[in-house]
Amino acid sequence: MKTQDSAFAPAPEPLLDLAALRADTPGCESVIHFNNAGCGLLARPVLRTMVDHLDLEATIGGYEASAARAAEVADFHAAVAQLLNTRPGNIAFAGSATHAYSKALSAIDFRPGDVILTTRNDFISNQIAFLSLRRRHGVEIVHAPDHADGSGVDVAAMAALMRARRPRLVAATHVPTNSGLVQPVAEIGRHCRELDLLYLVDACQSVGQFEIDVEEIGCDLLTATCRKFLRGPRGSGFLFVSDRVLGAGYEPLFLDMHGARWVAPGYYRPVDTAARFEEWEFPYATVLGSAAAVRYALRVGLPPVARRTPALAARLRTGLAGLPGVRVLDGGPAPAALVTVAVDGWRPEPFKAAMDARGVNSALSFREFAQFDFADKEVEWCLRLSPHYYNTEDEVDAVAAAVAELARSVR
Repeated sequence: MKTQDSAFAPAPEPLLDLAALRADTPGCESVIHFNNAGCGLLARPVLRTMVDHLDLEATIGGYEASAARAAEVADFHAAVAQLLNTRPGNIAFAGSATHAYSKALSAIDFRPGDVILTTRNDFISNQIAFLSLRRRHGVEIVHAPDHADGSGVDVAAMAALMRARRPRLVAATHVPTNSGLVQPVAEIGRHCRELDLLYLVDACQSVGQFEIDVEEIGCDLLTATCRKFLRGPRGSGFLFVSDRVLGAGYEPLFLDMHGARWVAPGYYRPVDTAARFEEWEFPYATVLGSAAAVRYALRVGLPPVARRTPALAARLRTGLAGLPGVRVLDGGPAPAALVTVAVDGWRPEPFKAAMDARGVNSALSFREFAQFDFADKEVEWCLRLSPHYYNTEDEVDAVAAAVAELARSVR
């Protein structure tokens, strides 16, 4: 097998060595994996890092193993900081993107009547969290309107709502889980900065397939997972916390001895960094695997990944467009690598099972995942296909052919 570094070509015009990258990806030998928006395939260096640490824990003990690998553990924060163009002290490890998002929301002292301004394409778990805050704290949830052509949120209308309602929080999902739509989060961020509004971005589906710069976006908080397009392990994610938020004293609802110091019997002091959003106990093999996954992505290079991955999705949409009984649902001028299609005459579970039987990994989305978006599109479910840079054009064509075959054999 080629060495890890052999998969990466040098600047100035980086090209992906697809054969080396696929050799680094054991799953490519057994399946056409088009469920990267759910969970990407682990690369061998990531898997090896995790197994090596578990072996070390078994050999010398868990506490001793984490102490021995302290520098590598700290590299998680450094690697993610490099990925997002920030500093390690602005990064907190989390067990998932939802864990990170909940931690961020818990740091905001919501009061009755406070407004949360969001979009109609925010992630389902975020929308549920907002509704929970409404039930518990009496906040008001305001959804900015979309453009009529399905190209995403109307930023001008959203900015007008910012000025009129002065929301306690502005929240947007960069790429929603239910379509390939890419929301203009940096444009939203410019208005938030102008109006001095707190801004939270869910980048769960965009980190790892696009270059993400928190300074360019202008967000105060950003959450993501490691398991999707970063190709890291499950049970891992992170939270970016801006200097502004740290300096203003925001802290999660519950801290422990990792995020705060007990300075006197009746007092505690949160630590100065984003570590205040972490807990003392870490899944160290997962943290190390996540760091390895981020470093792997950085070595591959986000610029070529950001070109290839959406291009594969565009090829797939072209192959699916016009098929009888198949409707491509994605909107926006430059969709991400989440391809969603409605298929007439099929129930969702049998259709996915038929794709599984053909060796194609995919995912299902349902109306409850996207109440606004799916109501607008008049669909109850869709098939989601999400290629990544290690997939091939032949695989794209094979997946399109599988969908076409099944659409012809309506049940």
